Order: sequence, then structure tokens, then C-alpha cells
Amino acid sequence: MTDNGTVQKVAVIGGGVMGSGIAQLAATVGHEVRLVDVSPERLETALAAIGTSLDRFIRSGRLETDQREEILGRITPATRIPEAVEGVDVVVEAVLERLEVKHQVMTEVAAHAPAEAILGTNTSQLSITAIGSVLGEGASRVVGMHFFNPAVLMRLVELVKGLETSEDTLRRAEDFARSLGKETVVCLKDSPGFLTSRISAILRMEALHMLEEGLASPEDIDKAVRLAFNHPMGPLELGDFNGLDTYLDALTGLHAAHGERFRPPVVLRNMVAAGRLGRKSGRGFYDHGG
Repeated sequence: MTDNGTVQKVAVIGGGVMGSGIAQLAATVGHEVRLVDVSPERLETALAAIGTSLDRFIRSGRLETDQREEILGRITPATRIPEAVEGVDVVVEAVLERLEVKHQVMTEVAAHAPAEAILGTNTSQLSITAIGSVLGEGASRVVGMHFFNPAVLMRLVELVKGLETSEDTLRRAEDFARSLGKETVVCLKDSPGFLTSRISAILRMEALHMLEEGLASPEDIDKAVRLAFNHPMGPLELGDFNGLDTYLDALTGLHAAHGERFRPPVVLRNMVAAGRLGRKSGRGFYDHGG
């Protein structure tokens, strides 16, 4: 809900880990959600994952049992964007981190969503200006809304202002993020990696270099970061959690934008080439049981 308690209609495009998490978060606070993915199987998986997550909240005492079905009842799955974005207040796309894919999605969304709807992109490192460039004057409605994994637990939403993003869009995006119970920071300049991805990338880069140099095991590198700096997860664990291919894509973009300090280490390139992508492949820096 917004600060004044208004229920909003929200379309989340993409049924992966981030999309399903954002959908769950919005439905939990009372918004009506349409979760969109071209794959019915992925939507089924996403809804099952949301149900499992809600069960964990119930077991931990943070959610009442009868709230589970209420929250799931606020999420409507859909495989087509035009119907899903009709009459919505907010759209958040959480699709593949490929500019051409985001262009396709944003073009279709803008053609069918209300003219006043916020068009949020959950990119962690692509240019907001570039994503909105295919929309002409509609680019004023495009804003970076970078959620963190898991979206239902992490406290921050990083808002990013593209060159054409209007102040009204930025303000409304901030109101929406606060309605989800989140804190916000604003990146005022559309620079690749924004604030958080650049900071996180440098930390993980150094962890990878230490691993290459044989200074310590993955377990001890992660333990050092968790216990010394109070991080909930070590940098190598986090890479496995999010996908090492996703991390390689992010570093490749940061390297192109900011130079040698973000060049992907050989160990990361080799692991991705070998198909060791982390949890989703069963093996990364750690063995995840196949």
C-alpha cells in the first residue's frame, strides 16, 4: 500500500527468483499483483516458491496461517503482457539482464499500460537511460528499482534516475518502495553499476583474487567476511546463490564502463565455461547436491 493506505495494482514481469520475490512482497503488504512470464511452467514454479516462502514465515511466527491464502489470492499469474498491465499503477520488470530483452518488454508494456503508470526496471547494472531509450517521451516514466535477493527480506530498494526520468516518477517510485516497507537510496546519475553493484563487485572481485592466489579456502574467505564485517552471506556464497553466470555478465558490463578494475577474473570465467554456475547448476564454489 502507499503511505496513505491505498492498494495499488502492480504488474511484475518475469517469474524468476527476483520477480517471484517482488510479487510476494507486494502481495504481502496488500497490493494486487499480476505476475507475468511467457512460460506457464515457470509461473507454476514461481507460485510454488512463493507458497514455500510463506510457509517459512508462518513457521517463524512472522505470518499468521490464514494470511497465506489471502496473499496468494492477491497474485494472478499471466502469460501475456497486454492483459496483465491493463489498469496497473506500477510495472516492475525483472527479466534477463540483456538490453535487447528489456527493450522488447518495455516497448510492449508502454503500449498497453496506462499512461501514468510507473515503469520500473529491476536491473542491477544496465543503463536506465538506455532501457528507456526505445520509448520516446515515455522514457520519463522509466526508473531503476533495484531490489535485492531475497526481496522479501532485504531492507533496501535502490532507485536510479535515468537521464529522462521525471522527478514525479522518482517520487512515486519512492512512495511505492516505502509502501513495501523498504528503505531507499537514490542514485542521481545513471552510471553502470549504480551504487550497490559497484561496491558489491569490488568486494567479490577481491575474494576471487584471494581464491586464485590460494590465500584461503572459499569457506574461510566467506567466514571472514560474515564474522568480521557482519555480512549475512559471504561474497562467494552470494555468487553461488545468485548465479555465477549472472555475476560474470554484471562484471563484463562494469568492465566495459569503468575499466580494468572490474575485469572478470580467470577463475570466474573458467567456472562459468565449465557450467559451474552455483545453486542452479548444483555446483559452484560449493557443492549444492547436484
